Amino acid sequence: MNSNNSNSRRQVAYVSIIGTTQLHLRNPYVIAWWSAAFPGLGHILLSKYIRGFLLFVWEVVVNVNAHVNLAILYTFTGRYELAKEVLDTKWLLLYCSIYIFSIWDSYRTTVDINNNYILAAREDAEIRPFNLSAMEFNYLDKRSPLISSLWSLLMPGAGQIYIHRIATASFTLIWWIAILYFSRTLPAIHYTFVGDFQQAKEVVDPQWLLNISSVYLFAMYDAYTNTVENNKLFDWEQSKFFKRNYEHKNFNLPSKRRANRGDKLHIIATFEHSIYLEKAISAIQMKGIEKEDILAVSMDKRAEERKLFDTMHSSDGLSLIDLAAILGTILMLLGTIYGFILKQGPIFWALVGLLGGFALGLIIKLYMTKKYSNRQGNQKTPEVVLIIECNKDKIEMVKETLWAHYALGVRKLSLE
Repeated sequence: MNSNNSNSRRQVAYVSIIGTTQLHLRNPYVIAWWSAAFPGLGHILLSKYIRGFLLFVWEVVVNVNAHVNLAILYTFTGRYELAKEVLDTKWLLLYCSIYIFSIWDSYRTTVDINNNYILAAREDAEIRPFNLSAMEFNYLDKRSPLISSLWSLLMPGAGQIYIHRIATASFTLIWWIAILYFSRTLPAIHYTFVGDFQQAKEVVDPQWLLNISSVYLFAMYDAYTNTVENNKLFDWEQSKFFKRNYEHKNFNLPSKRRANRGDKLHIIATFEHSIYLEKAISAIQMKGIEKEDILAVSMDKRAEERKLFDTMHSSDGLSLIDLAAILGTILMLLGTIYGFILKQGPIFWALVGLLGGFALGLIIKLYMTKKYSNRQGNQKTPEVVLIIECNKDKIEMVKETLWAHYALGVRKLSLE
């Protein structure tokens, strides 16, 4: 049976062929908000797929039959009598209780997951970073949060494919296509870009169109945050691997006392956490360096000032993207609603709301957390120190191998 090794009661993560499921700290208010935006989304963020998918489908079915989105549109545009007439009370009363349950349950589940994560992190159980089957394989690796979010903005679900969240990707892609089709958004986009705003208003179905803002921004937010957390998980697992295999207590640390003890010298190199580091170590071992002569030490990171955007090598998690995604969703929805009474139509004002809300969220976060600093934001930081003891005749081979695998710095240590 191919399962992650653990005798512990809790695990931080599980790598399967359909994705990486992991525990990590989340803001329960943010998760609850996504459930309020669209029931099921908060649970999908938590990787509670069955519950999340059921609530999502329930929201679509009941909302469509109760005409909730149409009532929202008429209410916000001041047509209150139409809002009353369009609602189907047989479905509406069914809608309310599950809607509130979705918000409450996602908040409660987030609190429970946070508590279990703290206990799992203390148990420090091992995980298997690679899972291979006859149909598919999955592995931990470093990926760019910016790239995953951009792919999701181009096509919701594509960012999840990039980070191998197959369950979320499949569900998001199917429903995104369904929402686009029933809302007739693509013809409306065409008419908007050719300047036929009246036709853009007439062609769309408002009941389905109002779903787009929540699903669209959710796909971007989910891809971004899970890329960040997967990168952190990769660093954590690789640190444990080095500690277990390349921190031998009998390693001959360099010192002046042993500086002249024959042909033995030390090479010191620094790396970021990456798969290339493991490739460098394995390549050096294949060329005759014993495992006991390699010391790999992952460095504890000091709390850093936060950066504008997370990268695959540096992240403070949900630093900016949470509020930006929330405000982008809200203003995109409002732009869609009021676009029906404004000249340029719902597509144009939805895009304006999306860009304006996202930018506003970034600005507010920048102000609240005082993120502007004089720090060199693009400078790479060493995360692992590698020390290799070898004979003089292998010095150049070791150095070339380290440079070929993207070492940040390499130096032969001479204490003579």
